[in-house]
Amino acid sequence: MNDARSTRNDPRQARKGADATPANEVPHAARDLERDLKREFRVRLAALTGGLAPEDYGQAWWDWFLGLSRSPDRSVALAGSAFAKAIDNWLFMVRGGAGGEPQTADPRFAGEAWNVWPFNLYARAYSNWDAWWREALAAPTDMPERSAKLMDFIGRQAANLASPANYLATNPELLEATRAEAGQNLVRGFGNFIDDLSRLVEDRPPAGTEAFKVGEQVAVTPGQVILRNRLIELIQYTPQTTEVQAEPILITPAWIMKYYILDLSPHNSLVRYLVERGHTVFVMSWINPTAADRELGMDDYVRDGFFAALDAVGAVVPGRKVHALGYCIGGTLLTIAAAALAQAGDQRLASMTLLAAQADFSEPGELSLFISPHQIDMLEALMHRAGVLDSKQMGAAFTMLRSQDLLWSPGVKKYVRGEADRPNDLMSWNADGTRMPWRMHTEYLTRLYLNNELAQGQFTFEGKTIDLARITLPIFVVGTETDHVAPWHSVYKLRGLTRSADYTFLLTSGGHNAGIVTGPQHPKRRYRVRTWKDAKSTLPPAEWERTTPIEQGAWWPVWERWLTERSSEKLVAPPPTGNAAAGYAPLAAAPGEYVRTR
Repeated sequence: MNDARSTRNDPRQARKGADATPANEVPHAARDLERDLKREFRVRLAALTGGLAPEDYGQAWWDWFLGLSRSPDRSVALAGSAFAKAIDNWLFMVRGGAGGEPQTADPRFAGEAWNVWPFNLYARAYSNWDAWWREALAAPTDMPERSAKLMDFIGRQAANLASPANYLATNPELLEATRAEAGQNLVRGFGNFIDDLSRLVEDRPPAGTEAFKVGEQVAVTPGQVILRNRLIELIQYTPQTTEVQAEPILITPAWIMKYYILDLSPHNSLVRYLVERGHTVFVMSWINPTAADRELGMDDYVRDGFFAALDAVGAVVPGRKVHALGYCIGGTLLTIAAAALAQAGDQRLASMTLLAAQADFSEPGELSLFISPHQIDMLEALMHRAGVLDSKQMGAAFTMLRSQDLLWSPGVKKYVRGEADRPNDLMSWNADGTRMPWRMHTEYLTRLYLNNELAQGQFTFEGKTIDLARITLPIFVVGTETDHVAPWHSVYKLRGLTRSADYTFLLTSGGHNAGIVTGPQHPKRRYRVRTWKDAKSTLPPAEWERTTPIEQGAWWPVWERWLTERSSEKLVAPPPTGNAAAGYAPLAAAPGEYVRTR
C-alpha cells in the first residue's frame, strides 16, 4: 500500500519543545479537512444526481449552447425544421383520423396496432420530435468530442423517457393485451414489481436465478482449491484424459466478476472444454471484497493475485512453462504481470491470451462517458465512505448506456405485460456481482482509464515502470464486434505496444460476455483471424477488418489449436492435485468459498 502513510504527519519534523506543534501540522490538518469536506459534498451531491458528476453535463450543455449561438445559420435551420415537423404533425392528425401508417422506421411502432388513430399520431409526433432532437444535439463543428458524446447520451435518455411505446396509456399493443386478459397482466406485473422491490431491500438475487446455483448447475467442473490467500482461491481442475499437454493453463478472470463465467453450464464451460481436450487448467477465483479490504491496491492484485497463483502452478507442475489467459481487466492485470516478468528475466510464461482486454485506454468506448476527473472524484468519494464500489452501481452505469434495451423494454415486459424473467446461465451469472476496493478501483480508473499510463509507458508496479515492449511471448488476442466494455478497436491496439513475433488477433461476433462464452460450437457465431510472424508489421483496424476473411462458427477450437501448436509435442501424465510439501495441499472442492460470497 504505497499511500498508507499519505495522511500521517512526518515523524522526522523537528519539534521546538515538548509541547510544540510541528510546523506542517496545521497545513496538513487543513488539507485533510478540505479533502474530507469535498468528499462529503460529493457524496451528498451523488444522492441527488444518481452518482453522475453535474459539472460534466453542465459543461457539455454550455459547449453545445455556445456552438449553437456561434452558428446563426444552424439556429435558423433548426427553427425551420421544428416548424416543418409541427406542420407535418398537424397535417397527419387531420388526415390520419381514419387511420394510417405513422411512416416511421422505428421498429417499436411496426405493429398494425400503431396504424390506428390516435396511436399513429403519437408515433408520428414522437418520431418527428426525436428526429428534431437529434438534429438539435448534433455536435457543432467546434464542440469538444466529449461534450458531443455527453449531449448525445442525454438525448438518448430523454428520447427513451418520452417514447409512447414505453407507457400503457399510449401503447395500443399494451392496451390490447390488457383488454384481452381483463387486466390480469397488470396484476402479475404488480406482483413482479413487489417481488423485485423486496429482493432489492433484502439484498436477494433476482427472481429466476435460483435455477442456476453455483456448484450445482453452474461452476460444476470437478477440481480442488489448492491455494487460499487474502485475495484469491486457486482452483486446480481434475484431468479428464489419461494424458495431458505438458504446459498448464493459468486463467486470470476479472475481479469485477465471478470467475465462473468461464465455467458456466457444461455445454458452454471453457474450463470443461479445455480439460476434456487434455489441458491442465488452473483458475483464480477472486474474493468479493468488503469495507475491510478498502486499502487493497493494484500492486496487491498483481502480487497476491497473479504472481501468487503462478508460484502455486509452478510448484504443482515444476519445470514447465505456463500458458496464461486473462479476461477483461484480468487481461490488463496479466499484461502488467507479463511485462514485469519479462523485465525481471523471468521466463515462466509460454504464451499470453487476452480475451476482450485493453492495455491502451485512449479509446475506451461508451464507458468514456463515465471517465473524467469530476466523475472519478464522485466515485472516489462514494467508495471512500463505503470502502468498496458495489456491483449495483457498476450495473447501473451499463444499464444507462443501453437504457432502451436494458431498462425500458424489460420493465415494460415485466411490469406491464406481466411476463416474469426467465434468466439463462449467463444472465444469472451477470446478476451475481462483486464489489471493488476503494484504493484499487480509484487507481485503476485514474492511472489506466484517465491517464492511460500503461500505454504511455508510465505505469509502475512496486515502484518500477512497466514497459510493454519487453513482452515477446506468443500472443493471442480476442476482441468482440459489439463490445461496449472493451471495444475491439481498443483491444486491437496491443499489437503496437508489444514486440511479439508470434501475434494473433481474432475478432468474433457478439458482445463482451456472449462473444466470449460461445461454447465450442455455435451456428450463429462468426470470426476473423490473422497471425503475424514478425514483431512490427500491422494494419489499421479498418483495413484489418476489410481484408481478413470471415469464418463461420465458434472461436474456441481455433484458439485451442493455437495453444496445442505452441505446446510440447509429447503428452505427459496428469500432474498430482496440489503439492502439500510446498504448501499447496487441497483445501476444498471446487468451486470453493470465495465464489459463493455475496
